[in-house]
Amino acid sequence: MTLLLQYVVNGLASGSLYALVALGIVLLYRCSRVLNFAHGDLSSVGVFLALSALTAGWPSPLALAAGLGGAGILAVSFYRVFLRPVRGGTVLGSVIATLAFALVLSGVQVWVWGTQTRVFPFPLSESRVVRWGGVAVSERTVGTLGIGMLLVAGLSVFVRKSRWGLAMRAVAQDPEAAQMVGVPAGRVLAATWALSGVLGASAGVLLAPAVFVDPFMMLDPFLKGFTAAVLGGIESLPGAVVGGFGLGVLESLFAGYVSVRFKTTLAFGVIVAALLVRPEGLLGRPLQRRV
Repeated sequence: MTLLLQYVVNGLASGSLYALVALGIVLLYRCSRVLNFAHGDLSSVGVFLALSALTAGWPSPLALAAGLGGAGILAVSFYRVFLRPVRGGTVLGSVIATLAFALVLSGVQVWVWGTQTRVFPFPLSESRVVRWGGVAVSERTVGTLGIGMLLVAGLSVFVRKSRWGLAMRAVAQDPEAAQMVGVPAGRVLAATWALSGVLGASAGVLLAPAVFVDPFMMLDPFLKGFTAAVLGGIESLPGAVVGGFGLGVLESLFAGYVSVRFKTTLAFGVIVAALLVRPEGLLGRPLQRRV
């Protein structure tokens, strides 16, 4: 039982990062019907910006703000320059545009920062542990889980209680009707892109101390976040949270009781199973087609 709890706690820590990535994906899809395949590369750019600021001697809060803000500004710039002029285009065209943006960001990261790995500093230690009964969890894991859950809760409050959150929900439901009642849909979409970039970069900053920082560090978390979004329902913010934490726990249990080597492939199996059993996701609305 103690070992099971250990796996679950570790899985929840990973799941909080998957949930943050999934929330950014779902938030954009709800408002703009765009699947942003550059989400992972935007996140890693934010991590590199924060790390560069830290290396230059900036205070930690300011360096983190620079990294998260830089990712948000890049996301908004991409939307305004490339996507907004062709907003009436096809879904496939938007997907190809985000893929092209991902390749450009990846190349820029290699050009500016190189391919060598770097260590991202973190105030909490991996060697010091916190014990709850028989469960031992590192300080860094506790910090990651706590900060991840705070960010998820903060986003939930923002979307449900704030005026901008209400505007985002209105645009997601019916952009034309929202504009008719005075909602600035263009600015709301830009804010959604910025928020998505900040969420992705937040996940990257929380992940960075546990792995070596390089231009491709967010590839695996992006795939897991995308899996979580599909599992929970691509239009459901609560579903993204459930999918993220659920996938993290499933991965941890699979690695502990079945095989560590095939843990990464579990996400693809989950996607296939979810699409076969419930294509709309765990908390998604049933798909309806009018004839």
